[in-house]
Amino acid sequence: MLTLNEWKQRAAEQSFLTHAFIGAERCHAASGQTFAVVNPATNAVLTEVAQSGEAEVDRAVRAARRSFIRGDWSSQPPAARKAVLQRLAGLILTHRDELALLDTLSVGKPITEACSVDVPGSAHIFNWYAESLDKLYGEVAPTARDAIATITRSALGVVAAIVPWNFPLEMAVWKLAPALAAGNSVILKPAEQSPFSALRLAELALEAGIPEGVFHVLPGTGEVTGKALGLHPDIDCLAFTGSTQVGKYLMQYAGQSNLKQVWLECGGKSPNLIFADAHSLAQAAEYAARAIFYNQGEVCSANSRLLVERSVHDEFIALLTEQTRHWQPGDPLDPQTRSGAMVSARQTRRVMEFINGARQQGAHLVCGGEQVSINGVANYIQPTIFTGVTLDMTLAREEAFGPVLAVLPFDSEQQAITMANDSHYGLAASVWSGDLNRAHRVARALDVGTVSVNTVDALDVCTPFGGGKQSGFGRDLSLHAFDKYTQLKTTWIQLHSAAGVDSL
Repeated sequence: MLTLNEWKQRAAEQSFLTHAFIGAERCHAASGQTFAVVNPATNAVLTEVAQSGEAEVDRAVRAARRSFIRGDWSSQPPAARKAVLQRLAGLILTHRDELALLDTLSVGKPITEACSVDVPGSAHIFNWYAESLDKLYGEVAPTARDAIATITRSALGVVAAIVPWNFPLEMAVWKLAPALAAGNSVILKPAEQSPFSALRLAELALEAGIPEGVFHVLPGTGEVTGKALGLHPDIDCLAFTGSTQVGKYLMQYAGQSNLKQVWLECGGKSPNLIFADAHSLAQAAEYAARAIFYNQGEVCSANSRLLVERSVHDEFIALLTEQTRHWQPGDPLDPQTRSGAMVSARQTRRVMEFINGARQQGAHLVCGGEQVSINGVANYIQPTIFTGVTLDMTLAREEAFGPVLAVLPFDSEQQAITMANDSHYGLAASVWSGDLNRAHRVARALDVGTVSVNTVDALDVCTPFGGGKQSGFGRDLSLHAFDKYTQLKTTWIQLHSAAGVDSL
Protein backbone atom coordinates (compact mmCIF):
# COMPACT_ATOMS: atom_id res chain seq x y z
CA MET A 1 0.00 0.00 0.00
CA LEU A 2 1.24 3.47 -0.89
CA THR A 3 1.79 6.16 1.73
CA LEU A 4 -0.39 9.23 2.19
CA ASN A 5 2.12 11.43 0.37
CA GLU A 6 2.39 8.94 -2.49
CA TRP A 7 -1.39 8.85 -2.89
CA LYS A 8 -1.51 12.64 -2.83
CA GLN A 9 1.11 12.77 -5.56
CA ARG A 10 -0.88 10.33 -7.68
CA ALA A 11 -4.05 12.31 -7.07
CA ALA A 12 -2.34 15.47 -8.29
CA GLU A 13 -1.27 13.67 -11.47
CA GLN A 14 -4.52 11.80 -12.11
CA SER A 15 -6.37 12.56 -15.35
CA PHE A 16 -10.09 11.96 -15.84
CA LEU A 17 -12.24 10.71 -18.71
CA THR A 18 -14.96 13.28 -19.35
CA HIS A 19 -17.01 12.04 -22.33
CA ALA A 20 -19.72 9.49 -22.86
CA PHE A 21 -18.44 6.14 -24.13
CA ILE A 22 -20.61 4.89 -27.00
CA GLY A 23 -19.35 1.96 -29.01
CA ALA A 24 -15.63 2.61 -28.98
CA GLU A 25 -15.90 6.39 -29.18
CA ARG A 26 -15.64 9.13 -26.60
CA CYS A 27 -18.56 11.43 -27.31
CA HIS A 28 -19.45 15.00 -26.37
CA ALA A 29 -23.06 15.61 -25.43
CA ALA A 30 -25.06 16.89 -28.38
CA SER A 31 -26.46 19.59 -26.09
CA GLY A 32 -22.96 20.72 -25.13
CA GLN A 33 -23.96 20.52 -21.48
CA THR A 34 -21.63 19.29 -18.74
CA PHE A 35 -21.77 18.79 -15.01
CA ALA A 36 -19.09 19.20 -12.36
CA VAL A 37 -17.63 16.29 -10.40
CA VAL A 38 -16.40 17.48 -7.01
CA ASN A 39 -13.89 15.88 -4.65
CA PRO A 40 -15.74 15.94 -1.29
CA ALA A 41 -12.46 15.81 0.64
CA THR A 42 -11.40 19.16 -0.83
CA ASN A 43 -14.61 20.66 -2.30
CA ALA A 44 -12.54 21.21 -5.47
CA VAL A 45 -13.99 20.51 -8.89
CA LEU A 46 -12.12 17.57 -10.38
CA THR A 47 -13.41 18.21 -13.91
CA GLU A 48 -16.51 18.82 -16.01
CA VAL A 49 -18.14 15.72 -17.55
CA ALA A 50 -20.48 15.43 -20.53
CA GLN A 51 -24.17 15.43 -19.61
CA SER A 52 -25.62 12.60 -21.69
CA GLY A 53 -29.11 13.38 -22.92
CA GLU A 54 -31.81 11.77 -25.04
CA ALA A 55 -29.60 11.92 -28.14
CA GLU A 56 -26.77 9.99 -26.47
CA VAL A 57 -29.18 7.48 -24.93
CA ASP A 58 -30.81 6.81 -28.30
CA ARG A 59 -27.43 6.51 -30.00
CA ALA A 60 -26.18 4.03 -27.40
CA VAL A 61 -29.38 1.98 -27.53
CA ARG A 62 -29.25 1.75 -31.33
CA ALA A 63 -25.60 0.68 -31.22
CA ALA A 64 -26.34 -1.87 -28.49
CA ARG A 65 -29.27 -3.29 -30.45
CA ARG A 66 -27.21 -3.59 -33.64
CA SER A 67 -24.44 -5.43 -31.85
CA PHE A 68 -26.93 -7.77 -30.23
CA ILE A 69 -28.71 -8.60 -33.46
CA ARG A 70 -25.41 -9.15 -35.29
CA GLY A 71 -24.37 -11.52 -32.54
CA ASP A 72 -21.00 -9.84 -32.02
CA TRP A 73 -21.17 -10.92 -28.38
CA SER A 74 -24.51 -12.65 -27.90
CA SER A 75 -23.72 -15.40 -30.40
CA GLN A 76 -20.22 -16.09 -29.16
CA PRO A 77 -19.91 -19.49 -27.48
CA PRO A 78 -19.86 -19.42 -23.67
CA ALA A 79 -16.18 -20.38 -23.59
CA ALA A 80 -15.30 -17.32 -25.69
CA ARG A 81 -17.26 -14.90 -23.49
CA LYS A 82 -15.73 -16.55 -20.45
CA ALA A 83 -12.19 -15.92 -21.68
CA VAL A 84 -12.89 -12.24 -22.40
CA LEU A 85 -14.47 -11.62 -18.99
CA GLN A 86 -11.55 -13.30 -17.29
CA ARG A 87 -9.16 -11.03 -19.17
CA LEU A 88 -11.22 -8.06 -18.01
CA ALA A 89 -10.96 -9.28 -14.42
CA GLY A 90 -7.19 -9.44 -14.83
CA LEU A 91 -7.05 -5.90 -16.24
CA ILE A 92 -9.08 -4.61 -13.28
CA LEU A 93 -6.45 -6.02 -10.93
CA THR A 94 -3.63 -4.64 -13.06
CA HIS A 95 -5.16 -1.16 -12.75
CA ARG A 96 -6.19 -1.58 -9.14
CA ASP A 97 -4.56 1.56 -7.77
CA GLU A 98 -5.90 3.76 -10.55
CA LEU A 99 -9.48 2.52 -10.25
CA ALA A 100 -9.38 2.82 -6.45
CA LEU A 101 -8.06 6.35 -6.65
CA LEU A 102 -10.76 7.40 -9.12
CA ASP A 103 -13.47 6.26 -6.71
CA THR A 104 -11.81 7.75 -3.63
CA LEU A 105 -11.36 11.14 -5.28
CA SER A 106 -14.97 11.32 -6.45
CA VAL A 107 -16.83 10.04 -3.37
CA GLY A 108 -14.46 10.39 -0.40
CA LYS A 109 -14.26 6.71 0.55
CA PRO A 110 -11.09 5.49 2.28
CA ILE A 111 -8.43 4.55 -0.25
CA THR A 112 -7.55 1.39 1.68
CA GLU A 113 -11.10 0.08 1.32
CA ALA A 114 -11.30 0.99 -2.36
CA CYS A 115 -7.95 -0.62 -3.05
CA SER A 116 -8.21 -3.77 -0.94
CA VAL A 117 -11.95 -4.49 -1.07
CA ASP A 118 -13.84 -2.76 -3.88
CA VAL A 119 -11.46 -3.27 -6.80
CA PRO A 120 -10.36 -6.85 -6.10
CA GLY A 121 -13.96 -7.67 -5.23
CA SER A 122 -15.03 -6.39 -8.64
CA ALA A 123 -12.43 -8.53 -10.38
CA HIS A 124 -13.56 -11.55 -8.39
CA ILE A 125 -17.18 -11.02 -9.44
CA PHE A 126 -16.26 -10.90 -13.12
CA ASN A 127 -14.23 -14.07 -12.68
CA TRP A 128 -17.07 -15.80 -10.83
CA TYR A 129 -19.64 -15.08 -13.53
CA ALA A 130 -17.15 -15.95 -16.24
CA GLU A 131 -16.70 -19.34 -14.61
CA SER A 132 -20.46 -19.75 -14.17
CA LEU A 133 -21.73 -18.96 -17.64
CA ASP A 134 -20.67 -22.22 -19.29
CA LYS A 135 -22.10 -24.30 -16.46
CA LEU A 136 -25.75 -23.30 -16.85
CA TYR A 137 -27.78 -26.05 -18.45
CA GLY A 138 -31.21 -26.08 -20.04
CA GLU A 139 -34.03 -28.44 -19.08
CA VAL A 140 -36.12 -31.13 -20.68
CA ALA A 141 -39.70 -31.12 -19.46
CA PRO A 142 -41.44 -34.36 -18.40
CA THR A 143 -43.88 -34.54 -21.33
CA ALA A 144 -45.66 -37.53 -22.77
CA ARG A 145 -43.53 -39.83 -24.90
CA ASP A 146 -44.82 -38.37 -28.18
CA ALA A 147 -43.25 -34.96 -27.51
CA ILE A 148 -40.02 -33.39 -26.36
CA ALA A 149 -40.07 -29.97 -24.70
CA THR A 150 -36.82 -28.14 -24.00
CA ILE A 151 -36.45 -25.08 -21.80
CA THR A 152 -33.50 -22.88 -22.66
CA ARG A 153 -32.16 -19.52 -21.50
CA SER A 154 -31.29 -16.72 -23.88
CA ALA A 155 -30.06 -13.17 -23.41
CA LEU A 156 -32.73 -10.46 -23.23
CA GLY A 157 -31.04 -8.02 -25.61
CA VAL A 158 -30.31 -4.48 -24.43
CA VAL A 159 -29.86 -3.99 -20.69
CA ALA A 160 -29.56 -0.61 -18.98
CA ALA A 161 -27.96 -0.42 -15.54
CA ILE A 162 -28.23 2.62 -13.25
CA VAL A 163 -25.94 2.44 -10.24
CA PRO A 164 -25.24 4.55 -7.13
CA TRP A 165 -22.19 6.42 -5.89
CA ASN A 166 -21.42 4.64 -2.62
CA PHE A 167 -19.49 1.77 -4.26
CA PRO A 168 -19.05 3.12 -7.80
CA LEU A 169 -17.05 0.33 -9.41
CA GLU A 170 -18.38 -2.62 -7.45
CA MET A 171 -22.07 -1.72 -7.81
CA ALA A 172 -21.54 -1.38 -11.57
CA VAL A 173 -19.89 -4.79 -11.73
CA TRP A 174 -22.75 -6.39 -9.76
CA LYS A 175 -24.96 -5.56 -12.77
CA LEU A 176 -22.44 -5.79 -15.60
CA ALA A 177 -20.89 -9.17 -14.87
CA PRO A 178 -24.04 -11.34 -15.08
CA ALA A 179 -25.62 -9.19 -17.82
CA LEU A 180 -22.55 -9.44 -20.05
CA ALA A 181 -21.91 -13.08 -19.19
CA ALA A 182 -25.44 -13.90 -20.36
CA GLY A 183 -24.69 -12.30 -23.74
CA ASN A 184 -26.53 -9.00 -23.48
CA SER A 185 -25.41 -5.61 -24.74
CA VAL A 186 -25.26 -3.22 -21.77
CA ILE A 187 -25.60 0.54 -21.22
CA LEU A 188 -24.30 1.74 -17.86
CA LYS A 189 -25.26 5.02 -16.23
CA PRO A 190 -22.98 5.67 -13.26
CA ALA A 191 -23.97 8.17 -10.60
CA GLU A 192 -23.16 11.73 -11.57
CA GLN A 193 -20.96 12.00 -8.46
CA SER A 194 -18.75 9.09 -9.56
CA PRO A 195 -18.46 8.48 -13.32
CA PHE A 196 -14.70 7.96 -13.62
CA SER A 197 -14.17 4.29 -12.76
CA ALA A 198 -17.07 3.30 -15.05
CA LEU A 199 -15.60 5.22 -17.97
CA ARG A 200 -12.19 3.66 -17.37
CA LEU A 201 -13.81 0.24 -17.13
CA ALA A 202 -15.28 0.74 -20.62
CA GLU A 203 -11.77 1.22 -22.00
CA LEU A 204 -10.53 -1.87 -20.19
CA ALA A 205 -13.48 -3.87 -21.54
CA LEU A 206 -12.48 -3.04 -25.11
CA GLU A 207 -8.91 -3.97 -24.33
CA ALA A 208 -10.08 -7.29 -22.92
CA GLY A 209 -11.90 -8.10 -26.15
CA ILE A 210 -15.54 -7.13 -25.61
CA PRO A 211 -16.68 -6.11 -29.10
CA GLU A 212 -17.45 -2.50 -29.98
CA GLY A 213 -21.10 -1.69 -29.44
CA VAL A 214 -21.62 -4.16 -26.61
CA PHE A 215 -20.78 -1.99 -23.59
CA HIS A 216 -21.55 1.73 -23.31
CA VAL A 217 -21.20 4.25 -20.46
CA LEU A 218 -23.40 7.35 -20.30
CA PRO A 219 -22.50 9.81 -17.54
CA GLY A 220 -25.27 12.16 -16.54
CA THR A 221 -27.90 13.04 -13.99
CA GLY A 222 -30.84 10.88 -13.05
CA GLU A 223 -33.31 13.56 -14.07
CA VAL A 224 -31.96 13.61 -17.63
CA THR A 225 -30.01 10.44 -18.47
CA GLY A 226 -31.79 8.09 -16.10
CA LYS A 227 -35.21 9.26 -17.20
CA ALA A 228 -34.28 8.89 -20.87
CA LEU A 229 -33.16 5.30 -20.24
CA GLY A 230 -36.35 4.53 -18.35
CA LEU A 231 -38.53 5.89 -21.16
CA HIS A 232 -36.61 4.47 -24.10
CA PRO A 233 -38.81 1.99 -26.01
CA ASP A 234 -35.99 -0.30 -27.17
CA ILE A 235 -34.42 -1.22 -23.83
CA ASP A 236 -35.42 -4.69 -22.66
CA CYS A 237 -34.39 -4.52 -19.02
CA LEU A 238 -33.40 -1.85 -16.53
CA ALA A 239 -31.49 -2.79 -13.37
CA PHE A 240 -31.26 -0.14 -10.66
CA THR A 241 -29.71 0.37 -7.25
CA GLY A 242 -30.59 3.61 -5.46
CA SER A 243 -33.37 5.37 -3.60
CA THR A 244 -36.94 4.12 -3.31
CA GLN A 245 -38.32 7.31 -4.84
CA VAL A 246 -36.20 7.00 -7.98
CA GLY A 247 -37.11 3.32 -8.21
CA LYS A 248 -40.78 4.31 -8.30
CA TYR A 249 -40.07 6.78 -11.10
CA LEU A 250 -38.35 4.07 -13.14
CA MET A 251 -41.32 1.75 -12.81
CA GLN A 252 -43.56 4.56 -14.04
CA TYR A 253 -41.28 5.17 -17.03
CA ALA A 254 -41.39 1.48 -17.92
CA GLY A 255 -45.18 1.58 -17.88
CA GLN A 256 -45.25 4.71 -20.01
CA SER A 257 -42.92 3.19 -22.61
CA ASN A 258 -42.53 -0.48 -23.48
CA LEU A 259 -43.13 -2.39 -20.23
CA LYS A 260 -39.43 -3.14 -19.97
CA GLN A 261 -38.43 -5.27 -17.03
CA VAL A 262 -37.32 -3.15 -14.08
CA TRP A 263 -35.29 -4.70 -11.27
CA LEU A 264 -34.95 -2.54 -8.17
CA GLU A 265 -32.70 -2.56 -5.12
CA CYS A 266 -33.75 0.48 -3.13
CA GLY A 267 -31.96 0.61 0.18
CA GLY A 268 -33.17 -0.03 3.68
CA LYS A 269 -33.33 0.64 7.38
CA SER A 270 -31.85 -2.66 8.52
CA PRO A 271 -32.23 -3.78 12.16
CA ASN A 272 -29.53 -5.42 14.27
CA LEU A 273 -31.04 -7.49 17.10
CA ILE A 274 -28.84 -8.05 20.18
CA PHE A 275 -30.15 -10.69 22.58
CA ALA A 276 -28.79 -11.02 26.10
CA ASP A 277 -27.70 -14.60 25.36
CA ALA A 278 -25.23 -13.56 22.65
CA HIS A 279 -21.94 -15.45 23.03
CA SER A 280 -19.92 -12.24 23.25
CA LEU A 281 -21.39 -8.79 23.70
CA ALA A 282 -17.96 -7.32 23.03
CA GLN A 283 -17.77 -8.98 19.63
CA ALA A 284 -21.36 -8.02 18.86
CA ALA A 285 -20.52 -4.40 19.71
CA GLU A 286 -17.44 -4.45 17.46
CA TYR A 287 -19.51 -5.75 14.55
CA ALA A 288 -22.43 -3.42 15.28
CA ALA A 289 -20.05 -0.46 14.92
CA ARG A 290 -18.81 -1.75 11.59
CA ALA A 291 -22.37 -2.38 10.45
CA ILE A 292 -23.28 1.31 10.70
CA PHE A 293 -20.00 3.23 10.42
CA TYR A 294 -18.32 1.35 7.55
CA ASN A 295 -18.06 3.47 4.38
CA GLN A 296 -19.28 6.47 6.40
CA GLY A 297 -22.64 4.73 6.84
CA GLU A 298 -23.24 5.13 3.11
CA VAL A 299 -24.36 1.52 2.68
CA CYS A 300 -27.88 0.51 1.66
CA SER A 301 -27.85 -2.49 4.00
CA ALA A 302 -26.22 -0.65 6.93
CA ASN A 303 -27.60 -1.85 10.26
CA SER A 304 -28.87 1.60 11.22
CA ARG A 305 -31.43 0.38 13.78
CA LEU A 306 -29.96 -1.33 16.84
CA LEU A 307 -32.46 -3.29 18.93
CA VAL A 308 -30.95 -4.33 22.28
CA GLU A 309 -32.50 -6.53 24.97
CA ARG A 310 -33.12 -4.24 27.92
CA SER A 311 -31.22 -6.35 30.45
CA VAL A 312 -27.93 -5.74 28.62
CA HIS A 313 -28.75 -2.37 27.06
CA ASP A 314 -26.48 -0.16 29.15
CA GLU A 315 -23.56 -2.61 29.09
CA PHE A 316 -23.83 -2.97 25.34
CA ILE A 317 -24.02 0.79 24.67
CA ALA A 318 -20.87 1.29 26.75
CA LEU A 319 -19.05 -1.33 24.66
CA LEU A 320 -20.37 0.15 21.44
CA THR A 321 -19.39 3.69 22.38
CA GLU A 322 -15.83 2.52 22.98
CA GLN A 323 -15.79 1.12 19.44
CA THR A 324 -16.48 4.53 17.89
CA ARG A 325 -12.89 5.56 18.52
CA HIS A 326 -11.90 3.24 15.65
CA TRP A 327 -14.27 5.00 13.23
CA GLN A 328 -13.36 8.65 13.58
CA PRO A 329 -13.16 10.31 10.14
CA GLY A 330 -9.87 11.05 8.44
CA ASP A 331 -8.31 12.03 5.13
CA PRO A 332 -9.58 9.51 2.52
CA LEU A 333 -6.09 9.26 1.00
CA ASP A 334 -4.50 8.28 4.31
CA PRO A 335 -4.08 4.46 4.34
CA GLN A 336 -4.87 4.50 8.08
CA THR A 337 -8.31 6.06 7.58
CA ARG A 338 -11.31 3.79 8.15
CA SER A 339 -14.00 6.42 7.67
CA GLY A 340 -13.63 9.13 5.04
CA ALA A 341 -15.63 12.08 3.78
CA MET A 342 -19.34 12.09 3.05
CA VAL A 343 -19.97 12.07 -0.69
CA SER A 344 -20.83 15.78 -0.85
CA ALA A 345 -21.56 18.90 1.16
CA ARG A 346 -25.23 18.31 0.33
CA GLN A 347 -25.19 14.79 1.80
CA THR A 348 -23.36 16.12 4.85
CA ARG A 349 -26.14 18.65 5.41
CA ARG A 350 -28.78 15.97 4.92
CA VAL A 351 -27.26 13.67 7.54
CA MET A 352 -26.85 16.57 9.96
CA GLU A 353 -30.57 17.29 9.52
CA PHE A 354 -31.28 13.75 10.71
CA ILE A 355 -29.01 14.27 13.70
CA ASN A 356 -30.56 17.60 14.64
CA GLY A 357 -34.04 16.22 14.08
CA ALA A 358 -33.37 13.31 16.45
CA ARG A 359 -32.24 15.78 19.11
CA GLN A 360 -35.38 17.85 18.64
CA GLN A 361 -37.60 14.78 18.84
CA GLY A 362 -36.13 13.84 22.22
CA ALA A 363 -33.56 11.14 21.45
CA HIS A 364 -30.49 11.07 23.70
CA LEU A 365 -27.15 11.74 22.00
CA VAL A 366 -24.61 9.29 23.42
CA CYS A 367 -21.66 10.32 21.27
CA GLY A 368 -20.75 12.09 18.05
CA GLY A 369 -23.32 14.26 16.36
CA GLU A 370 -20.93 16.86 14.98
CA GLN A 371 -19.31 17.73 11.68
CA VAL A 372 -15.54 17.51 11.54
CA SER A 373 -13.22 19.71 9.49
CA ILE A 374 -10.20 17.98 7.93
CA ASN A 375 -7.75 19.96 5.83
CA GLY A 376 -10.17 22.88 6.06
CA VAL A 377 -13.17 20.96 4.67
CA ALA A 378 -16.13 20.01 6.88
CA ASN A 379 -17.64 17.16 4.84
CA TYR A 380 -17.02 14.69 7.65
CA ILE A 381 -19.34 13.49 10.41
CA GLN A 382 -18.43 11.84 13.69
CA PRO A 383 -19.78 8.33 14.34
CA THR A 384 -23.04 9.09 16.11
CA ILE A 385 -25.20 7.04 18.50
CA PHE A 386 -28.66 7.95 19.81
CA THR A 387 -30.47 6.06 22.57
CA GLY A 388 -34.00 6.71 23.76
CA VAL A 389 -35.23 6.43 20.18
CA THR A 390 -38.88 5.48 19.68
CA LEU A 391 -40.48 3.83 16.67
CA ASP A 392 -42.30 7.00 15.64
CA MET A 393 -39.11 9.07 15.34
CA THR A 394 -37.77 9.91 11.90
CA LEU A 395 -34.37 8.40 12.74
CA ALA A 396 -36.04 5.04 13.41
CA ARG A 397 -37.97 5.03 10.15
CA GLU A 398 -36.05 6.82 7.39
CA GLU A 399 -32.68 6.09 5.80
CA ALA A 400 -30.12 8.74 6.77
CA PHE A 401 -27.36 7.11 4.71
CA GLY A 402 -24.70 8.29 7.11
CA PRO A 403 -22.88 7.22 10.30
CA VAL A 404 -25.89 7.64 12.59
CA LEU A 405 -27.30 4.82 14.75
CA ALA A 406 -30.75 4.66 16.36
CA VAL A 407 -30.89 2.43 19.49
CA LEU A 408 -34.16 0.96 20.75
CA PRO A 409 -34.56 -1.44 23.73
CA PHE A 410 -36.82 -4.51 23.75
CA ASP A 411 -38.05 -6.88 26.45
CA SER A 412 -39.00 -10.06 24.63
CA GLU A 413 -38.21 -12.02 21.49
CA GLN A 414 -41.61 -11.32 19.96
CA GLN A 415 -41.33 -7.61 20.69
CA ALA A 416 -37.92 -7.56 18.98
CA ILE A 417 -39.37 -9.24 15.88
CA THR A 418 -42.33 -6.88 15.78
CA MET A 419 -40.10 -3.82 16.11
CA ALA A 420 -37.67 -5.10 13.48
CA ASN A 421 -40.48 -5.70 10.97
CA ASP A 422 -42.11 -2.33 11.66
CA SER A 423 -40.55 -0.68 8.62
CA HIS A 424 -41.48 -0.07 5.01
CA TYR A 425 -38.02 -1.39 4.11
CA GLY A 426 -37.04 -5.06 4.02
CA LEU A 427 -33.46 -5.40 2.86
CA ALA A 428 -31.39 -7.02 5.61
CA ALA A 429 -31.11 -7.75 9.33
CA SER A 430 -28.64 -9.16 11.84
CA VAL A 431 -29.33 -11.36 14.87
CA TRP A 432 -26.97 -12.03 17.77
CA SER A 433 -27.83 -15.00 19.99
CA GLY A 434 -26.12 -18.07 21.41
CA ASP A 435 -29.37 -20.02 21.20
CA LEU A 436 -29.55 -21.83 17.86
CA ASN A 437 -33.29 -22.39 18.19
CA ARG A 438 -33.87 -18.69 18.77
CA ALA A 439 -31.62 -17.77 15.86
CA HIS A 440 -33.71 -19.95 13.53
CA ARG A 441 -37.03 -18.67 14.88
CA VAL A 442 -36.10 -15.04 14.62
CA ALA A 443 -34.42 -15.35 11.22
CA ARG A 444 -37.52 -17.06 9.83
CA ALA A 445 -39.78 -14.34 11.23
CA LEU A 446 -37.83 -11.35 9.94
CA ASP A 447 -39.28 -9.93 6.73
CA VAL A 448 -36.02 -9.18 4.91
CA GLY A 449 -33.90 -10.56 2.09
CA THR A 450 -30.80 -11.48 4.12
CA VAL A 451 -30.48 -12.35 7.80
CA SER A 452 -26.93 -12.44 9.20
CA VAL A 453 -26.67 -14.52 12.38
CA ASN A 454 -23.83 -13.71 14.76
CA THR A 455 -22.28 -11.45 12.14
CA VAL A 456 -23.41 -8.40 10.17
CA ASP A 457 -24.18 -7.70 6.54
CA ALA A 458 -23.07 -11.16 5.38
CA LEU A 459 -22.31 -10.96 1.68
CA ASP A 460 -20.74 -13.13 -0.98
CA VAL A 461 -21.01 -13.41 -4.74
CA CYS A 462 -22.46 -16.91 -4.33
CA THR A 463 -25.53 -15.71 -2.37
CA PRO A 464 -28.30 -13.40 -3.62
CA PHE A 465 -28.52 -9.83 -2.34
CA GLY A 466 -31.78 -7.92 -2.29
CA GLY A 467 -34.92 -7.43 -0.23
CA GLY A 468 -38.64 -6.84 -0.22
CA LYS A 469 -41.23 -4.20 0.55
CA GLN A 470 -39.90 -0.77 -0.45
CA SER A 471 -36.35 -2.07 -0.56
CA GLY A 472 -37.34 -3.37 -3.98
CA PHE A 473 -37.43 -6.86 -5.40
CA GLY A 474 -34.29 -7.26 -7.49
CA ARG A 475 -31.57 -9.74 -6.64
CA ASP A 476 -27.90 -9.10 -7.36
CA LEU A 477 -25.12 -11.68 -7.08
CA SER A 478 -25.35 -15.49 -7.17
CA LEU A 479 -26.63 -17.56 -10.08
CA HIS A 480 -30.06 -16.02 -9.47
CA ALA A 481 -28.82 -12.78 -11.04
CA PHE A 482 -29.01 -14.53 -14.40
CA ASP A 483 -32.80 -14.59 -13.94
CA LYS A 484 -32.84 -10.81 -14.48
CA TYR A 485 -30.84 -10.82 -17.67
CA THR A 486 -32.16 -13.90 -19.48
CA GLN A 487 -35.49 -15.16 -20.71
CA LEU A 488 -36.81 -18.71 -20.75
CA LYS A 489 -37.84 -20.23 -24.03
CA THR A 490 -39.86 -23.41 -24.43
CA THR A 491 -39.35 -25.39 -27.63
CA TRP A 492 -42.00 -28.08 -28.06
CA ILE A 493 -41.31 -30.81 -30.60
CA GLN A 494 -44.24 -33.04 -31.45
CA LEU A 495 -43.03 -36.49 -32.43
CA HIS A 496 -44.76 -38.58 -35.09
CA SER A 497 -44.59 -42.32 -35.39
CA ALA A 498 -42.56 -43.85 -38.17
CA ALA A 499 -44.60 -45.46 -40.97
CA GLY A 500 -45.94 -48.79 -39.90
CA VAL A 501 -45.10 -48.27 -36.24
CA ASP A 502 -47.93 -47.72 -33.83
CA SER A 503 -47.61 -44.72 -31.54
CA LEU A 504 -47.24 -45.46 -27.88
